Amino acid sequence: MNGRLVTARLRARVLEGNPLGDPAEREVLAWLPASHRRGVRLPAVYFLHGFSGSLRSWTNVSPFGRTVPERIDDLHAAGELPDFAAVFVDGWTGIGGSQWVNSEAVGRYRDYVVEDVVPFAEQEWGLLPEAGARAVVGKSSGGYGALVMARHHSDVFAHVGCHAGDAGFEYCYLHDFPRAAAALEGTDAAAWMEGLKERARERRMDGDDFSVLNVIAMAAAYSPRAGEPLGLELPFDPDTCAVRPAVWERWLENDPARFVAGALDSFRRLETLFLDCGRFDEFQLRWGARMVVKALEEAGIPVTYEEFDDGHRGIDYRYDRSLRLIVPRLRRG
Repeated sequence: MNGRLVTARLRARVLEGNPLGDPAEREVLAWLPASHRRGVRLPAVYFLHGFSGSLRSWTNVSPFGRTVPERIDDLHAAGELPDFAAVFVDGWTGIGGSQWVNSEAVGRYRDYVVEDVVPFAEQEWGLLPEAGARAVVGKSSGGYGALVMARHHSDVFAHVGCHAGDAGFEYCYLHDFPRAAAALEGTDAAAWMEGLKERARERRMDGDDFSVLNVIAMAAAYSPRAGEPLGLELPFDPDTCAVRPAVWERWLENDPARFVAGALDSFRRLETLFLDCGRFDEFQLRWGARMVVKALEEAGIPVTYEEFDDGHRGIDYRYDRSLRLIVPRLRRG
């Protein structure tokens, strides 16, 4: 590796006392070019991992493949990317993820990125503290998180990249409801989670466990409800699996295919916006991506959108596309 990987620990103030009891002390990983020296302020790209991921996901090695930091290093060494810092954020939670939103059931993970990670990284590694010098990118739930940041924090991040982000909720989530209802029959979300953790410790997760976990985690993000097991309200009737319209509406309010139209002023402030999705995405996310892009284009907001011949998994190579577009556009000191 020509550049270097460095880690630091931060105390995330906004995660202290979070409902799941997850640690407020977190590691942050950064890739820095070999030429970087103290006193030289670099622009930065912040990376948000997907659901069930963690900081370790970014450096997990696959046979014959390249990790995202290694891909960045290769592109930089080849002269395809100018100097910048890549900052990798740890958003692991006790239910597998947070969707990078603020939730009474999970914690304030949107604020964690903006109020804790960004200031910490800028101080720790001397990064340029202005929106035009910051980008946020991610894949799957991380791509969703990047759109959440665009919706609420275009004053913090002027450049956004969303790879196969959750959107078009009726297509990407509804098919998991019957599996979740069957698994939760005769129990509740909290008890089921305890069983899952025991299975995972003793053996491994079972076949449908991920689908059930996904529904529980999304409910914690989109429909928190104090007093319910795990502090969340399920979007379906536990006896019949019929969709609960009032709860489902709370989910849809968080759907980029819906919320973009109400946040156009924020999206207009962006200097770069990149979206993509695979034509064979197993979660049918291309439809939601197309809805987002259409809403942006009808409002006259510039967006780069690409569809590629692949599915949802094993697509880290797509970061090459967003980074080649975004990094040269980052403001420099």
